[in-house]
This record gives sequence, C-alpha cells and structure tokens, in this order.
Amino acid sequence: DVQLQASGGGLVQAGGSLRLSCAASGITFDDYVIGWFRQAPGKEREGVSYISSRDGSTDYADSVKGRFTISRDNAKNTVYLQMNNLEPEDTAVYYCAVDPIGVHTLLPIVYDYWAQGTLVTVSS
Repeated sequence: DVQLQASGGGLVQAGGSLRLSCAASGITFDDYVIGWFRQAPGKEREGVSYISSRDGSTDYADSVKGRFTISRDNAKNTVYLQMNNLEPEDTAVYYCAVDPIGVHTLLPIVYDYWAQGTLVTVSS
C-alpha cells in the first residue's frame, strides 16, 4: 500500500523558487526510484527528475538541469524537488511517483504509484 503526497506548489514570479515535497509511506521495496513529473495543459506528462533508493543517483530533464535539485530525507521518508530560477514554461501540475523495480529512468510508463499533483504556476 504505497501512498504518496505531493505538496509545495504555488504561484511564483519568474526567477523565483519553490521546494516541492513528496511524502511517501508504505514503500517496502528493496530497490526503488522516486521521480518527479509534470504535466502542463496540452502536453504529455514528462519526467523532471528522479532519485534512486539504491545509490542516491539522480537524473534531470534537460529543461531543468542547473535549476532543479532533487534530494531525499530518508528519516522523514520524503523526497524534495528544489526549483530555482523558475520560468513560465515550468508551469504545470507536478507529480511524484514510485518505480518499485528501480529502473533508473525518467519515462513515466515504468512508474507504478503516483501522488495527486501539486500545481506550480510561474508568472512572467
């Protein structure tokens, strides 16, 4: 029974920052990945970043490299996405998700468990 809660979205001006949180419970897998995804109106869901439970490795979409940082606090069972220098193009509903197998990928199809999204709106 995996449950994920995404939070931290809001309205910010371009150039501002937000930190999203993904609180996880019920994860009993030995090797898993938590990813952040986003979906804007009229666009397909895209992978933003992930972090591995196995080795802490991370990856980022090209569009957010250098601006976003994913991190984890294992004691709190929480993964964060620090988003800096936000752009209007970052406006989307952001979701965190779990791949219970632990494939290191940003492809949404391999993620089995999804949080309800948190809305990030970046105004210009």
